[in-house]
Amino acid sequence: MFLSKIVYHLYTFRKASSFVDFHTKTSHWSGGSAQLGQRVAVLDYVEPSLKGTKWGLGGTCVNVGCIPKKLMHQAALLGTAVKDARKYGWQIPESLSHDWSTMAEAVQNHVKSLNWGHRVQLQDKKVKYLNMKGSLVDTHTIRAVNGKGKEVPGAMEFGITSDDVFWLKESPKKTLVVGASYVALECAGFLTGIGLDTTVMVRSIALRGFDQQMSGLVTDYMEAYGTKFSWKCTPKSIEKLPSGLLRVTWMDLNTKEEHQDTFNSVLWAVGRASETKTLNLEKVGVEINKETGKIIVATDEATSVPNIFAIGDIAEGRPELTPTAIKAGKLLARRLVGHSTELMNYDNVATTVFTPLEYGCVGLSEEEAERRHGKDQIEVYHAFYKPLEFTVAERDATQCYIKVVCLREGDQRVLGMHFTGPNAGEVTQGFSLGFQCGLTYEHLRNTVGIHPTCAEELIKLNITKRSGLDATVTGC
Repeated sequence: MFLSKIVYHLYTFRKASSFVDFHTKTSHWSGGSAQLGQRVAVLDYVEPSLKGTKWGLGGTCVNVGCIPKKLMHQAALLGTAVKDARKYGWQIPESLSHDWSTMAEAVQNHVKSLNWGHRVQLQDKKVKYLNMKGSLVDTHTIRAVNGKGKEVPGAMEFGITSDDVFWLKESPKKTLVVGASYVALECAGFLTGIGLDTTVMVRSIALRGFDQQMSGLVTDYMEAYGTKFSWKCTPKSIEKLPSGLLRVTWMDLNTKEEHQDTFNSVLWAVGRASETKTLNLEKVGVEINKETGKIIVATDEATSVPNIFAIGDIAEGRPELTPTAIKAGKLLARRLVGHSTELMNYDNVATTVFTPLEYGCVGLSEEEAERRHGKDQIEVYHAFYKPLEFTVAERDATQCYIKVVCLREGDQRVLGMHFTGPNAGEVTQGFSLGFQCGLTYEHLRNTVGIHPTCAEELIKLNITKRSGLDATVTGC
């Protein structure tokens, strides 16, 4: 099947390769384009994972990303809340257990309802939906084929990925998570939270690209919470034993010694790879980064071919975040029909890591602020605080921490904001608005807090790292 003279949104994630490849973001982009009078088609085909996992319309975020992850994170938080409840007077049996299949079925049913909702949205907005893989024939023609006869490679036959874990019918039980990305830590966090024996194997550092002080607080809390970590280790082999258990052999990179243990599941979360090879990009002149496989784009999302645009994770140098691509897609649609000239602002995009102790941030890490401006030119205000909810429950708040990175001179413009604690996403989302308005330290100090909340601790910050004073919050 061929589609001619349409604008392409190139978005490829993990194993998906399609034009316009579907994601929650594409629902907004394609629907918006159609409402602006454009002829729009969405091509969406999911290559099964190595374990054969498939899912419906809606892309990674809906099916194997943000949505199921947040719901399983919530399941883990509820387990902690039940333990806290005893301190608040609730009479709860000492022996409690979690049923994976009940949770998984509920989460999967919600995801399927979203799949249907996206299909209805596309139909209502007159967007043509094709469950096919796409590739470029020339700069104005797409070839679309179905997936019949496609064989799944047998590599990593004993492991699963985050694509699989959300669709398991039965508990993964004792699990080794290989990798230390935010996906790895989030998965390990909720697996621990529902009572599973979970180990994270880290080759180098956790949460690469994030503020490393904050990363340390996140993993310290996870270790105290029950997640085991094998630091500076790398797996060498996995064998399936007659019992069905997986025997993993790994190398300690510091001592060069080998170790072994058995697990029920091994979850690979070592990063994402761009699937652009099948798209025929180079034949039509679309320039890609040879190392990453990502598409090189200009500030207006244009590729090296004038009528082909790329938004989302597949674009080189763009944040791999759904809301970012949704916004970029809407702005692109408006520019293409001449309704606007506004470009996407990729600076100061907020995000949250949904680990047991959540971590929200916006702007620069402390390391990046030092690199750009010099250590002597920045001021870091910080505080260790205790959420009120933790007090009666007698929970450890050692890793609940806030820091705001500012320029040292002038009005002390805020360069970065970092928060670990309950509801970090909700807190960070609110403060991120200030970054679009030139937020300064004085703006924070002039804001009246809502009491008693964790968010108010941000506007009470008054101790700098430079001072060396104790930054522990006392009183209420």
